[in-house]
Amino acid sequence: MAPGKTALRSILALGRLARLFCGGASMSAVVIANWKMNGALTGIELFAQQWQGFDVPHDVQAVICPPFVYLDALRRLMPKTVQLGAQDCSAHADGAYTGDIAADMLVELGCDWVILGHSERRVYQGEDDALIAAKAVQAQTAGLSAVVCVGEHLEQRQSGEHQAVVAAQLAGSLSGVTPENLVIAYEPVWAIGTGQSATPAQAQAMHRWIRSCLVQHFGAASEQIAVIYGGSVKPETAAELFDCDTIDGALVGGASLEAKSFGEIVLAAASGR
Repeated sequence: MAPGKTALRSILALGRLARLFCGGASMSAVVIANWKMNGALTGIELFAQQWQGFDVPHDVQAVICPPFVYLDALRRLMPKTVQLGAQDCSAHADGAYTGDIAADMLVELGCDWVILGHSERRVYQGEDDALIAAKAVQAQTAGLSAVVCVGEHLEQRQSGEHQAVVAAQLAGSLSGVTPENLVIAYEPVWAIGTGQSATPAQAQAMHRWIRSCLVQHFGAASEQIAVIYGGSVKPETAAELFDCDTIDGALVGGASLEAKSFGEIVLAAASGR
């Protein structure tokens, strides 16, 4: 790799790490919209119009992750106070990998973030922890913040295996990954798209468990890693979740498709800090 490109990646990584903090040592909340396979150009234009006049609070990072084909449109239409992210990236830097999107390509389009290991990709695309770790390494190398998703299925929670399942996912998905430019998203699979959210007590307990796993994995450096919650997050449930001191933000699905509801969740994150 050319020295100039290596230096640029280092600068990008430092800049993205700096944006995880505000007001000195206080970590800003991270609220990420995962649009999944939804959207249209006309819909993005309407979203941007409805977003006009909305100010993202200084202690919140608002991120939108549309389908790949709409990244450029979102970058052009939305204000720079809203950061851009992708829903996946390749485990390879380049080469004969038809259909893959390299992390460097995402950076060229203006992305700061990428979601990795979402349960829908784990289930429908058969992605395992090793593949997710390889993708996260590529993302961090390119200067992106990697949002690594973990979470248990309903039967695993009911059988009392949820902590062991999440711990194993973290250990495998973070192999070779650094604590810089890293966010962990806890999404109980049984709450994704079902309208059923984990109770604040359940989310709080699992986030505390994840934090302990991160300390074992990274030591003191784990303090800089945000741990956010996902799973049917809505404006009416967001405030209670953000009141939990272990929840550093949210990964929002369906409720992020409308500017008003996503904006309300962003405001709730600011109120809960």
